[in-house]
Amino acid sequence: MSREASPATPDPLVVRSLEFLGPMATADGWRPTHALPEVAFAGRSNVGKSSLLNALVRRKAIARVSKTPGRTREINFFSVNDAFVLVDLPGYGYARISKERQAEWRPLIEGYLRRSPALRGVVQLLDVRREPSEDDLLMLELLAEIGVPTILCATKTDKLTRAAAAERVKELARSLTVDEDQVIAFSATTGAGRDELAEALVALLARPSWREE
Repeated sequence: MSREASPATPDPLVVRSLEFLGPMATADGWRPTHALPEVAFAGRSNVGKSSLLNALVRRKAIARVSKTPGRTREINFFSVNDAFVLVDLPGYGYARISKERQAEWRPLIEGYLRRSPALRGVVQLLDVRREPSEDDLLMLELLAEIGVPTILCATKTDKLTRAAAAERVKELARSLTVDEDQVIAFSATTGAGRDELAEALVALLARPSWREE
C-alpha cells in the first residue's frame, strides 16, 4: 500500500530538469528523436492523469489540468533530468467526445505502444472509486498482448476514507486478477503514493528493454 510523502525519506525521483520535447499528433507523424528510455502514462480522460503527472514531478503545470476531460488529442513528450522521457498519452473513453474523435485517437495510442523502440513500460491509471470500464479493460488487454511492462495506479484515493480506499484497491486487484501489492494507491491531493510510484518508475527504467528480452 502507499505511504504519505515524508521529509525524512529520500526522494526516489528528484526532478532537476524538465523539458517539453513536443507533441505527436498522428501515428505516422513527427515525434522527438532521442536515445532515452520512455515511460508512458495511460488512462481515461477523467482519471486524474494530469494531476498525477504534476504531483510526480513536483511541478504545477507539466500537464495542464482541464475542467473538460478529453481535450488532449496528442501524445506529449517530456524529458526528465536528461535521463528518461515521460510520455503523456491522450485520455480515452470520455463520453462527450464524438465516436469519430475517439476513433482517431486509438491508432495514435496503439501505434505508439507497438512501435516505439524506447518504450520501457506503461503506467495504467484507474479511478479507485470506479470499476474498470470497457475502455480500461481493452487497454489492459492491448498492453498484455504487446507484452509491455505495466504499473497499475489507483487514483483519487483522497475521495474515500483510508479504509474504503484500501478495500477498493483490494477489489480492483481481485477484478484484474493481480496481487494487491501490484496496485499503487495514489492521491495527487495528499501526495500519498507519489514516492511509491517514483520508486516503481526508477526500478522500471533500470531494467533492460523488454523488447530485447
